[in-house]
Parts: sequence; C-alpha cells; structure tokens
Amino acid sequence: MLSGRFQGSGGYAVVDLEATGSSSRRHRVIEVAVVLLDRACASEGEFSTLIDPEGPVGPTHIHGIERHDLGGAPTFAGIAPKLLGLLRGRVLVGHNVGCDRAFLAAEYARLGVTLPTVPELCTMRMAISRTPASRGFSLGACVADAGLGDWAAHTALGDARATARLFAHYAADGVGAADPAGGPGALETAAGVEWPVIAPGPEVDALWLGRRPKTWNDSPQQMVSIVRNGSA
Repeated sequence: MLSGRFQGSGGYAVVDLEATGSSSRRHRVIEVAVVLLDRACASEGEFSTLIDPEGPVGPTHIHGIERHDLGGAPTFAGIAPKLLGLLRGRVLVGHNVGCDRAFLAAEYARLGVTLPTVPELCTMRMAISRTPASRGFSLGACVADAGLGDWAAHTALGDARATARLFAHYAADGVGAADPAGGPGALETAAGVEWPVIAPGPEVDALWLGRRPKTWNDSPQQMVSIVRNGSA
C-alpha cells in the first residue's frame, strides 16, 4: 500500500518509461519511473521498476534491457494499482509527455481500465517556448542547454530525474505559465479528477524490481520505491 503521504497528495508526477518499440498500440512498456514533486517542485520521492512485457524486449541497444534482466520482474498488471496511486491527484509531467501517456493509457486499456484525462505539462514544449535550443529539443539537448549536468540516459529513472530537474528549472523561470495546462488552476483541477479503482487480483501489489547494475555481480534490488523520504 502507498503511504498516505503520497496517495493523491497533490503536486506533480514526472513520468518516464522505456518500451519495446515506438507504437503504443503494438509495443509494451518495459520500465517505468515516477518522480513525485510537491507544489513547489521539491522532490518527495521516486519509484521505478522493470516490467515483464510478456514478449520480446525490443531495442536493447537503446534501453539496455535484456531478457535475462527481467527475471522476477512484475507484469504491468502487477504494478498497475500502485502506479495509479502515484499518479492520482497530480499534474502529469514528461518530456514529450503525450508519448508517455499514450503508452500508459494503452497498458491500462489492456486491463480494461480507462486512464482519466488530467492536466499535463511537457518539458519539450516548455523548452520550445524559450530561446531556440542550440542542439535541438531532445531531453539530452535541453538538459545540456540548461546546464543541469549528466545523468543515466535511456533508463526510466535517470530520464525521469533529469526531466524533474528540467521542469523545476523551467518552472522557476515561469516558463509554461501561459500554457492552460500549466495555469494556476492545473493543480486544483488535477486534485479533483476521479480515478478508477482496480479490483484486487492475483498480481496486485507485486514487488517492483530495479535494474541490476551492469558492472556489479550482485542480485537486483527489490522494491525500488521512494528512494528518498519514506517508503511504500
């Protein structure tokens, strides 16, 4: 169960995922991460897990995930209830957030669950609203232009952390304030959205499984949730 501190507590949910391909209809989510920010964009905690796509893992050369990495990983059905709890009551944030939302909506649709419409903020759109980026508008280019340092790219948690830092950086400059999705009422709107409830099943509340460090020989870390400030 989620701590009441995070369940629908408001603020922002910064989401990133890795997938087995580029089509939300044909491909599956293989890793998901959520960084929770409060209303002032301060970090509240982080959740991340690998996900068994129940099929091919897709472009390992991009996301770095191989089939043997997924031993013990939950299916999406196993993490779906907890993930809903993380997103509930929050504005959804991502770099090209529409893509992340499409994959999440498709995964929930496979479970017979409709993901509700919530306010969204896209750091790519926020970047485009600024002075044109010299290196384009990829996450890497935007982070570099903002001078926010390096990170573990093409890992869901690494990209979500980088997106959260980028979002906080832009928010501090007032970028996105003119976007209706990011206006003063966005947090209140998000807090009022009615979310579905997933009925208990055999896979509900499965253990989340983090990536095994490629340079270590130790076992994968279980329950990579709330890396800081509390636990699930």
